[in-house]
Amino acid sequence: MPTQTFSAADAGTVSLGGELTVNRLGFGAMRITGEGVWGPPKDKAAALAVLRRAVELGVDFIDTADSYGPGVSEELIEEALSPYSKGLVIATKGGWMRPAAGHWSHNASPAHLREAVEGSLRRLRLERIDLYQLHAPDPATSFDKSVEALAQLREQGKIRCVGLSNVTREHIERTRQIVPIVSVQNRYSFADREWDFVVDHCEQNEIAFIPWFPLAAGKVASDVLSRIAKAHHAAPMQVALAWLLQRSKIMLPIPGTSSVAHLEENLAASSVKLTKEEMAELGAATLPGVGSRG
Repeated sequence: MPTQTFSAADAGTVSLGGELTVNRLGFGAMRITGEGVWGPPKDKAAALAVLRRAVELGVDFIDTADSYGPGVSEELIEEALSPYSKGLVIATKGGWMRPAAGHWSHNASPAHLREAVEGSLRRLRLERIDLYQLHAPDPATSFDKSVEALAQLREQGKIRCVGLSNVTREHIERTRQIVPIVSVQNRYSFADREWDFVVDHCEQNEIAFIPWFPLAAGKVASDVLSRIAKAHHAAPMQVALAWLLQRSKIMLPIPGTSSVAHLEENLAASSVKLTKEEMAELGAATLPGVGSRG
């Protein structure tokens, strides 16, 4: 194996509410499940190898959810990495269910969230979850009641920190009236900047922002990305991740993959240094109908 010359630590660190500090390139564990985020992976050994290699390369933040599989992603993380190395943060989510292949549904009722946390604790073999995120607001449940349930679980010592996913700035502010939050996870990329103003809000309030789907790009955006990647002798995904890392100091990208080779490529993204002009050009290459909301 060639000598390792890069690490997730090369991207610097970000604080999770002053409680935890993690390297600013994490790993999203949705893709280690079966096709369509359903059932076990076709190659379990490969999935376990990706998780172990991620930690070897300095990844100390792994993001998952009870709905990935469902339960499969958490079980694989436990099998690959338990007993966990000191400082490794496993973040999981609840409130967005996977009742059948091809189907997702809401359930962020307090009763379900309590059950979901217990299930995640059991599958991950943890006594406390470092970061537990509300996967999405539930139209059928009072948002405040969902958050209050997480606040109670935090008080009980079942979870250490609370985060949100797929939320607006209003959700963030309502939550902060009930319980401190350390992270927000929304869809975001150089070409999909609908939540630009939420990134800015998080930066102003020292809340980590975890972007998902970091390579969302239409044809025009892809052409710009490919040209800049070629100029840097880099892969397009590396440039997309580099843009995120340079966009804000509170950005915590979690690129996911089921391939060790792609994992290593992603973690080398911090070596790509974009110019101000390239940052601006990429930031202007938004998807049709998608731009910065303010």
